[in-house]
Amino acid sequence: MIALSGVGKRFAGGVEALRDLSFAVADGEFVSLLGPSGCGKSTALRIAAGLLRADAGTVARASEAIGFVFQDATLMPWADALANARLPLDLKGMPRAEANQRAAAALARVGLSGFEKAVPRELSGGMRMRVSLARALAAKPKLLLLDEPFAALDEITRWRLGDDLRRLWREDGLTVLFVTHSVGESAFLSSRVLVIGPRPGAVTADIALADGRDTRLSPATIAAQAAISAALTIADAA
Repeated sequence: MIALSGVGKRFAGGVEALRDLSFAVADGEFVSLLGPSGCGKSTALRIAAGLLRADAGTVARASEAIGFVFQDATLMPWADALANARLPLDLKGMPRAEANQRAAAALARVGLSGFEKAVPRELSGGMRMRVSLARALAAKPKLLLLDEPFAALDEITRWRLGDDLRRLWREDGLTVLFVTHSVGESAFLSSRVLVIGPRPGAVTADIALADGRDTRLSPATIAAQAAISAALTIADAA
């Protein structure tokens, strides 16, 4: 669905964020990018989305039907939840009645039926993030990119949103590229985990996760956490 090959990125001031970053995500996979703060995970995700230009290497996408969820909900503060979820459809020029129906259905899928007229200040942090996820889903993407969307939320809310994301991935057959710094989150949600080493970021481990991770405390999930933690330790020591 998407492939980065030999990608490099250097910012003004000489900071080299990425060097020779290469990976591919197949149709239907849920792949997490995991690594320490500042290793270039978010930069890689923005390059994958086309929001940022790489200085070296290539990016190939099988589809331009892409949804992006930022770390902050990035909602329009003056607009209600329905209008926020409808935004990508409005930008495409979709008739308002059809756009409203699609946006309302997306809000319902993330548990926000009845909150269509609520503005962001009336919603909790978790609910605002649900609106952001609904906005991405309303456009019916093939590829869903998420940049640490649960980082600022409490643990219970993170778990609930993670469960919802996993369900939506399976129901829609989405391809997901998910940036996180949480070992537990990546072990439970992902089909594969790519460990990114310290800056300049590059893939240091590609870990395919076994089935059976139906709960966060299942033996398969605990084993996945151990494997990911070991890979992180090795990357950090390199």
